[in-house]
Amino acid sequence: MRALFPGSFDPATQGHLDVARRAAALFDELVVCVFTNPQKTGRLALPERLALLAEMTSDLPNVTVDSSTGRLLVDYCRAHGIGVIVRGTRTKRDLEHELPMAQMNLRLSGIETLFFPADPVHGHISSTVIAATARR
Repeated sequence: MRALFPGSFDPATQGHLDVARRAAALFDELVVCVFTNPQKTGRLALPERLALLAEMTSDLPNVTVDSSTGRLLVDYCRAHGIGVIVRGTRTKRDLEHELPMAQMNLRLSGIETLFFPADPVHGHISSTVIAATARR
């Protein structure tokens, strides 16, 4: 079975890598996909994010890296034969944000979402925190 691990990955973190490793161990193939919003400006350019993710996951033979712009997750999943969406959650707030989307994705397409709770070692790290620290 193929699974999708979507995100902005701006930048990718060790927490993202942890989720990718854990998901890759459960699925035949994991697609780590950078979803970009044309209305938003990222900190890292798309090619940088893709290169970083490819480097971070290079030791995982069943992981591929891709990108998509302006599509619903379920549309991407249907187009690529993906049956499961993987999401990492660090806090109750993350789950409150992700749960309604997972429910809508299930309702729209029958595609399940699998939540991976953050490893406590990485749970306090977010792309926002990394970006803020880098600007110091």
